[in-house]
Amino acid sequence: IADNLREEALFKNYTVVDPPTVVTTHLTEIIKENMADLLSYGEVQKLIQDLPEQHKKLVDEVVPSQITISGLKSVLQNLLGEVVSIRDMPSILEAISEATQVTKNITLITEHIRMRLSRQICASHVGPQGYIPVVALSPEWEKEFAESLSGNANDQQLSMAPSKLQEFIGQVRKTYDAFAMKGELPILLTSAGLRPYVRGIIERFRGSTVVMSQNEIHPKVKIKTLGQL
Repeated sequence: IADNLREEALFKNYTVVDPPTVVTTHLTEIIKENMADLLSYGEVQKLIQDLPEQHKKLVDEVVPSQITISGLKSVLQNLLGEVVSIRDMPSILEAISEATQVTKNITLITEHIRMRLSRQICASHVGPQGYIPVVALSPEWEKEFAESLSGNANDQQLSMAPSKLQEFIGQVRKTYDAFAMKGELPILLTSAGLRPYVRGIIERFRGSTVVMSQNEIHPKVKIKTLGQL
């Protein structure tokens, strides 16, 4: 059962189409939470080997000359870790080819892929009302994060003071607990350059909170701003 569910999660964007039993539903949730860890080196090889013939040239151009199998595995794990489907491998490989022209940093490559998959990512967060509910990161916190980055453009680290980190965590909890009481679960919207660092903090204590960058909002998708953090 676990093997079947893993295959479904990899290729069908984490849904089980038949009426699930309690056991399969529970297993699906476990796999979703641990999908990144379940993706092995061999499975990554199989993913690209099983692509249709028309994509073979693309694979040959990108792997391993522009990115190794291990590097591709890390990129796919980053996507799966935030519940982003990796079904569209051709688009992912094309985005890798673009990104590796300017950087070899896995985080930055992942961020470029997310922008290329903006339609898919947005579609998964559109609610029944037809829009994505968002909470925007305030200019004050945007500035705080930006000023806390150190290193060069291809290898930046967040060096925020512990007191500020705790203040940020407290505000996230307060804001999202208030929305949860109203039955809302908005995404947190940040600028593109800060998204991975904001997400890196939030995933430690509120992993279910989706963090998206402004560059990932597809032009044809409606958003509704519910507040500011």
